[in-house]
Amino acid sequence: MSLKKSVIIIVLILLADQVSKVYIKTNFQLQESIKIFNWFQIYFIENDGMAWGTKISDFIPLINDRTAKVALTLFRVVAICGIGYWLYNVTKQQKPKVLILALAFIFAGALGNIIDSVFYGVLFSDSLIDVATFMPHEGGYDSLLHGKVVDMLYFPLWKGFLPKWLPVIGGKYFTFFEPVFNIADVAISTGFVMLIVFNKKAFPKK
Repeated sequence: MSLKKSVIIIVLILLADQVSKVYIKTNFQLQESIKIFNWFQIYFIENDGMAWGTKISDFIPLINDRTAKVALTLFRVVAICGIGYWLYNVTKQQKPKVLILALAFIFAGALGNIIDSVFYGVLFSDSLIDVATFMPHEGGYDSLLHGKVVDMLYFPLWKGFLPKWLPVIGGKYFTFFEPVFNIADVAISTGFVMLIVFNKKAFPKK
């Protein structure tokens, strides 16, 4: 696969991700939801940490949330530079198509969430009381590098109480699948799954 095709895939994923996020941000209040099916909802939440809202400060209590947020965003920027360099190299060397495609998905997804983290705090007003506005006159809800990632895809496939005979979680109310995510997260997950499932094709032995 050529570098040009990889860039086209990245741009298409980025467009789908950012258009969906901007639409949700400017049409939904925080935690507002629309039921599409019993097992699928559009549910607007914001995530200012890592996966499932985890924060660096949860692991290192000495770091406050705002410092941890900047550190996480900068780490993402460095990481995506590394992924981009890797993607550039494998396309130039004509490595297996599945490897290039997987890296393109991961790069696009990571970049999509980085855009939220870096710019959304400046570009949008808060979504707590009313629907957010784009480029508000009074300024955004936070400063550069302190934006929150917009999530909206929610698949509560099953809800109910777990059997009491299960250790630890038995008898508790449980939702599967509980995390809320976005198109960028789907792209990242798809890329990693491709690398795992097609590992031998992606990294063939000489």
